[in-house]
Amino acid sequence: MFGIILGLVLLMFLAYRGYSILWVAPVCALVVGLTGGLEPLALYKDTYMTGLAGYVKSWFPVFMLGAIFGHLMDYTGAAKSIAHWLTKTLGPKRAIVGVVVGCGVLTYGGISLFVVVFAMYPLALELFREANITRKLIPGAIALGSFTFTMTAIPGTPQIQNIIPTNYYGTTATAAPIMGSLAAILMFVLGVAWLQYRERKFTAAGDVFTEPKNKEAVEVDYASLPNPLLSFLPLITVIVTMNVFKWDIVVALLCGIVLSMVISFNKYQGFTKSISNGAVGSITAILNTAAAVGFGTVVKAVPGFATLTGILLNVPGTPLISEAIAVNLLAGATGSASGGMSIALEALGEKYMAIAAETGISPAAFHRVASLASGGLDTLPHNGAVLTLLAVTGMTHKDSYIDICMTSLILPIVSSIPAILLGSLGIY
Repeated sequence: MFGIILGLVLLMFLAYRGYSILWVAPVCALVVGLTGGLEPLALYKDTYMTGLAGYVKSWFPVFMLGAIFGHLMDYTGAAKSIAHWLTKTLGPKRAIVGVVVGCGVLTYGGISLFVVVFAMYPLALELFREANITRKLIPGAIALGSFTFTMTAIPGTPQIQNIIPTNYYGTTATAAPIMGSLAAILMFVLGVAWLQYRERKFTAAGDVFTEPKNKEAVEVDYASLPNPLLSFLPLITVIVTMNVFKWDIVVALLCGIVLSMVISFNKYQGFTKSISNGAVGSITAILNTAAAVGFGTVVKAVPGFATLTGILLNVPGTPLISEAIAVNLLAGATGSASGGMSIALEALGEKYMAIAAETGISPAAFHRVASLASGGLDTLPHNGAVLTLLAVTGMTHKDSYIDICMTSLILPIVSSIPAILLGSLGIY
C-alpha cells in the first residue's frame, strides 16, 4: 500500500512539474513494483508493456480517427463556421452563453477539445470585446463548454471519456440518459450562473475588456468560411450513425470524415496534410493515456492492490460513490480524464461489474458515474488541456484558473452527486 501511494504521489508531482508521462509512468510503476516485490525487468517488459500495448490495440483507431476528424473540420473552416454562426445568433449580450454553447456543440459533435479551444478563441475574443467583458473569463467559458457536460454527461457524446466505459460495462454511448442529462443541465446552468456572477464582479471593479498583445494572431476571415448549415452535417452524421443506427464509433467517425471532405472538396489540396497531422497528433494522445494504463496494470499486479481494492469497495454507501472516488483521484493524479478513468476501470472494472450483478445496480449507472467522475479532478493546475487553454488565450493561472476550477472541476463533482443518488435508486 505504501508503494502504491508513493507511486501515485510521485506521478502527480512529476506530472504537475510538466514532465512527460511517457517516462514518468514507467518510473512510478517501477516504484510501485519494487515495493511490491516484483522483478524490475519483467515488471517493465511484461506487466507494464502488456497494459500499455493492450490499450493501444483497443483504442488507437478511435483516437486517430477522432483527431483526423477534428483536424479536417478545423482546416476546412467548418468548426469556425459553426461556432461563428452560433455566437452571432446569440449575440454579444449573451457572450458567455454563446461561447459555452459554441464549444458544447463542437465537442458533442466529436471534435477534439484541443481543436475546439483554437477554433473558439477568436470568436470568444470578438464577442467579449463587443460586450466589454474581461478576457480573464474566456478560459472559464471555453472550459465549461468543452471540458464538462459534452465530454462526460450528455448521453451519446462521441468523446473518448464517454466511450471508454463501454468496453468495461458492455454499455453504449447513451448509457444512463436520465443521470447524464440531469448532471449536464446542472453543469451548464450553474457554470453559466458562476461566470455571469464573476462578470458582474469584474465589471463593478472596473476590470473590463482589454486588447490582447497578439491581436493580429487571432483574426479570422469570416467571409471565407463555409456555409454553417453544411458544416453541421458531419457532426450530425457522427452522432446519428453512432446513437441511432448503433454503428461502431470507428464507422461513425469515418462517415464524418468522408462527409467533411465531400462538402469542402474545393479544399482537397490540404486534405492529405490535415489527415497526416491528425494521425501523427493522435499518437502522442493515445500513448500518454496508454502509459497511464500501464502504470495501473502494475498497481493491479502488486499484493497491496488487494488492500487498496478492499478500502475502495468498502466506502460507505452505494458502490457508485466508491467508483466516483477512485476515478476522480486517479484522474487528478494523472492530470488526464481518460488516463485516470482507464487506470481505475482496468483495475476495478471487473469488480464493479460483479457488484452490479450482486446489487442489481445497472452497469449503465456505473458507466455514467465513471464518465462523470473522469471530468472532475482531472482539471487540476497541471492538466495538459488547462495549460493549452491558458497558453492559447494568453492568460495565466492567476488570471483565470479560479474560473476554470469552478466550471470544470468543482461544479462537475457537485453535479455528479444527484446522478449518483438517482443511480443508487435504480433511476438511470
